[in-house]
Amino acid sequence: MNDLLEIIKGRKSVRTFDGNPLSDEHRKLLEEYAKGITNPFDIPVEFVFLDAKEHGLSSPVLSGETLYVTGKVEKKPYADVAFGFSLEKLVLYAWSLGIGTVWIGGTMKREVFEKAVGLKAGERMPCVSPLGYPAEKRSVREAMMRRGVGADNRFSPDKLFFKERWGSPLIPAEDVADALEMVRLAPSAVNKQPWRIIYKDGVYHFYEKKDRGYESDSVGDMQKIDIGIALCHFVMTLEEKGRQPKVSISDPGIEIPGDAEYIASVS
Repeated sequence: MNDLLEIIKGRKSVRTFDGNPLSDEHRKLLEEYAKGITNPFDIPVEFVFLDAKEHGLSSPVLSGETLYVTGKVEKKPYADVAFGFSLEKLVLYAWSLGIGTVWIGGTMKREVFEKAVGLKAGERMPCVSPLGYPAEKRSVREAMMRRGVGADNRFSPDKLFFKERWGSPLIPAEDVADALEMVRLAPSAVNKQPWRIIYKDGVYHFYEKKDRGYESDSVGDMQKIDIGIALCHFVMTLEEKGRQPKVSISDPGIEIPGDAEYIASVS
């Protein structure tokens, strides 16, 4: 992908599509790209592309979609984070081709999608996304949804990024400022922005700031998926700048609030 920062800045969730199927070229590019996607946790995510009409797939928040993509992942620790990291790579690549997407975890008939994807015991299908060309104008329903969740609003950096201890604002070094801004711009379920980062001793530690109602055994933890998305933005931006970030899962033991959970570290 060229101009990763501009892709992240420019991408918007799309729920209103023009009704045209993807070109054969674009579908092939997406399928090939999906085969090569990896994540720092070495947890395989098997992507599956599903024709909406063939499988009877739909969502009440969408219109004009003809194709979906989803992924299957084994139920295990860090599977949700790995899923978010991996699918976000595909989402950003799709946007670079002019293809719209939106993360959907609840507004669908989950059993229909799980049957279409061939979900097995011990596997999860946390989210799906339509893939299509955005319509020229958003539907009234979509416009209202975006306003309702404040889709274009983001927390200020001092609420998200800390130095050495929780709540102490971080003034980032110039070489990581863009990466942190791409984290800030990441999409999240109902725009909750659950990621928090503490920088200490040269390492950026990612945490989940939990809200109630985002975790279930069948779906997983939606906010951990959001952390995976944010982590993807951070790592990919550093790589774009020629850095070689390393992701680990060694909790540094920093004191955090009771509604927060350590996720991963990047050095």
